[in-house]
Amino acid sequence: MDIEELKKLVKLVEKSDIKELEIDEDGRKIRIVKGSPEAAPVVLPPQYMQQMQHVAPPPPPAPRPAALTSAEAEAAAEAEEDGKYHNVTSPMVGTFYRASAEDAEPFTKEGDIVSKGQTLCIIEAMKLMNEIESDIAGRVVKILAENGSPVEFGETLFKIEPV
Repeated sequence: MDIEELKKLVKLVEKSDIKELEIDEDGRKIRIVKGSPEAAPVVLPPQYMQQMQHVAPPPPPAPRPAALTSAEAEAAAEAEEDGKYHNVTSPMVGTFYRASAEDAEPFTKEGDIVSKGQTLCIIEAMKLMNEIESDIAGRVVKILAENGSPVEFGETLFKIEPV
């Protein structure tokens, strides 16, 4: 199964009432679960699937006091501002790269104007290089992942201001 087929399956699950999809093809299992980031798609050889253990989600946070501290007020203001930006998130677990090679120019920088379908970065997963494209046209406001760092499914990589 190639990355395009996998992307189509993820979109199918996102747009439907399906909560979970599992495919066993040529000894490889692909499982896509719709829900919280803890339920990320996992693609592992069968011998690893048996070794995985289920980890319970963390308990919900304790109730907050009525008065906000200055740090909480700043965070609330930042969250409100985030509403005007589009978040580009990681569709998989892997390693984030801003360029195609160490000595190459990054695909995009903060402040750049990008078009829909333009490559923003690469995520390496299981020795495969997956190009992540912008799903809207806009200005890159913030790049949140560090080059060469691991990223999780659903983690915000870029903040883009629509134009």
